[in-house]
Amino acid sequence: MTSRESAPGGGTGIFRRKSVEEIADETDEGLSRSLGLWQLTAIGVGGIIGAGIFALAGAVAHETAGPAVLLSFLIAGLASAAAALSYAEFAGMIPKAGSAYTYGYVVLGEAVGWFIGWDLLLEYTAIVAVVAISISGYFGFLLGELGLALPDWVLGAPGTGDGHVVDLFAVLLCLLIAFLLNRGISSAARFETFVVGLKVAVVLLVIVVGFFHVKTANYSPFFPFGVGGAFTGAATVFFAVFGYDAMSTAAEEAKDSRRHMPKAIVWSLAISMVLYVLATLVLTGMQNYRDIDPESGFSSAFASVGLSGLASVIAVGAIIGILTVMFTFMLGVTRVWFSMSRDGLMPAWFGKLHPVRRVPSRVTWIVGVGSALIAGFLPIRQAAELTNIGILLAFVVVCVAVIVLRYRRPDAPRTFRLPGMPVVPALGALFSIWLITFLNPVTWLRFGVWFLLGALVYGLYGYRRSALADRR
Repeated sequence: MTSRESAPGGGTGIFRRKSVEEIADETDEGLSRSLGLWQLTAIGVGGIIGAGIFALAGAVAHETAGPAVLLSFLIAGLASAAAALSYAEFAGMIPKAGSAYTYGYVVLGEAVGWFIGWDLLLEYTAIVAVVAISISGYFGFLLGELGLALPDWVLGAPGTGDGHVVDLFAVLLCLLIAFLLNRGISSAARFETFVVGLKVAVVLLVIVVGFFHVKTANYSPFFPFGVGGAFTGAATVFFAVFGYDAMSTAAEEAKDSRRHMPKAIVWSLAISMVLYVLATLVLTGMQNYRDIDPESGFSSAFASVGLSGLASVIAVGAIIGILTVMFTFMLGVTRVWFSMSRDGLMPAWFGKLHPVRRVPSRVTWIVGVGSALIAGFLPIRQAAELTNIGILLAFVVVCVAVIVLRYRRPDAPRTFRLPGMPVVPALGALFSIWLITFLNPVTWLRFGVWFLLGALVYGLYGYRRSALADRR
């Protein structure tokens, strides 16, 4: 072998690792390979377009960035694009479930892979909850437009309104997505592709109709919260521009992962960023940022210009369309958990597949219940704060790992080669680190607690039970 590394991967102790050939040649554990290029792209778009437009765009414009929310998405998109190209190169080399967890494990060692995987378990689950809360907000708006009312105690988490006890609709949504994923990847992907098409149609309707109601005066002042507000907003909306990360966890369920996964990653981000930029431009042009409803921004904006009927259509489209984000990230967290169990870092019980549908049913239901509890009892802002730091760290790891592997294994087969090596991935890592600095201290505290818990689990179980422990 002429490479600078020979299989097995090498490393010792907590930095032991598998080689690219070793992990790529592992026997599949029975996941059904049934996803084509367009289904993968739809899952990626489904994960990116959703809460960012229908919920967080309004919240960030109203509370953090004003009209500069447009720049918030562009900044987040630039950082995400550099990372996306890194993911695309890895996806063409390592057609395995697990995404950043697997890539970190192969290149930087088991401990790095473990902590990225451990972070993603919380981050992805919290994203599912955030999206469920945002859908619930549109559902409440729609009921109000129809003159219907539910008891106050089921309309939101404690602290979000008088008499609120639980966001019951958000809880039910999380359990619904868990049920759909447990039906099997083929049927779930067909549902996802159909609903993504519907969602994109709604976003295009918003952009086209809203354009005729834009008032340029609403763009002034463009930085009501200062330039720093745009960067703080970028850190907040960042999770809305990386659905391709969760989509890449489905590598073992793609028909031709090496060829299709890199294309799906790039296409899904490109399509989504164009729609984000146009939609935020319309939103802040239609309504002054002070008046934007942080929970149902576009519906309130259209209602403010006398288009209440269209506002209801948007609310329905948002409720249906944002379901795809929940689908993508719940798919992602269950596949990361499955991969960690297969590698011995988590008990094998979690990785058990359904005998007929070939999906990890146990972890899917665990994630469904966990996300339901977060969605039911935390306000959207607090839930969103759980999502960003671990994802940003995952991006740092993937961007660094792709540089390391390019120099360690320049001869390894790659169906996609990241351009601008090493500048592009280095910029992606630096952007991600920079955005981390804008997150508030509470986010750091929660991350620290989760990190310490992960260290305890790895030290007491994962390190000793790892599949590599018996082979080194």
